[in-house]
Amino acid sequence: MRLKSKLICTAALMLMATQASAEALVLKFGHVGKPGSLFEASVNEFAKCSNAALAGKAEVQTFGSSQLGKDKELLQKLKLGQINFSLPSSVMSSVADEFGVFEMPYIIKDREHMKRVQAELGDTFQKAAQSKGYRILGYFENGFRHITNNKRPIVKPADLAGVKLRTPKGAWRVKMFKLYGANPTPMAFSEVFTALQTGVIDGQENPYAQIASAKFQEVQKYLSITGHVYTPGYVLVSDKEFAKLPADVQSGLEKCATDSQAFVYETAARLEVELLDVIKAAGVEVNNADNAAFIEASKPIYDEFASSVPGGKELIEKVQNLADGS
Repeated sequence: MRLKSKLICTAALMLMATQASAEALVLKFGHVGKPGSLFEASVNEFAKCSNAALAGKAEVQTFGSSQLGKDKELLQKLKLGQINFSLPSSVMSSVADEFGVFEMPYIIKDREHMKRVQAELGDTFQKAAQSKGYRILGYFENGFRHITNNKRPIVKPADLAGVKLRTPKGAWRVKMFKLYGANPTPMAFSEVFTALQTGVIDGQENPYAQIASAKFQEVQKYLSITGHVYTPGYVLVSDKEFAKLPADVQSGLEKCATDSQAFVYETAARLEVELLDVIKAAGVEVNNADNAAFIEASKPIYDEFASSVPGGKELIEKVQNLADGS
């Protein structure tokens, strides 16, 4: 009896240990999106899908509003295994040169164009990410970017002369706005509201979803619809750390990253309409920019990318050739 009791006790302890081990597989997803942002909605959808698919095996927990760090800190934490996912966008151009192609003004025409780029050139960007120790599980969106400021409506590049404009910490965005005549100031997204409120900067550029969720409309007078850059969002993991996960967990996460894209794009298209109304309702003066003037002024940035980035000219051409579906 004593032996039987001991065997039962041992079996019970082994079962508890197995359950504890399963419960211990918590996967942290850190991002910079504020409540109500497209980033938050996208990451929550991915977590919902993953947690349903991997019930009992793994749990994705989400941390927005830069709780776990700003973009560059999150990239470092991925490599250290301190978090499992992040959702970088513009900052990827400072990780590997290839991602700088998305910094070229007006190169992505619409989401259908982006889907074709992803399908045809996904291997190029995956290899670029892996060369730096990362892996792309899927493509989400930051979106089409527009300019807000407290100086004046921006119709042509010349209107940006002297405007202190916050940009993400990516070299090509800084180069672009210097070319237009602005005074670009790289700054973490979490610091922008206060900088606008106190006049440290005059303006910033972001998609409506980031503008509205961060409440920039409360501290900005003008919104100029430029659509100057489309920035993808990348569901990013550490290549090395991801490889340590069980194979079925890996495949479940990869499937959810892919499957969530339709929700992301549908939500983004809806928010572009709804949130423009929110920004207008706050009293912000809205104008349409002269896109042709911005495109004309952007030629030198294309030339620099083509000449300074290995394979840059060919990459630009490949992206442009996919614009019409051919």
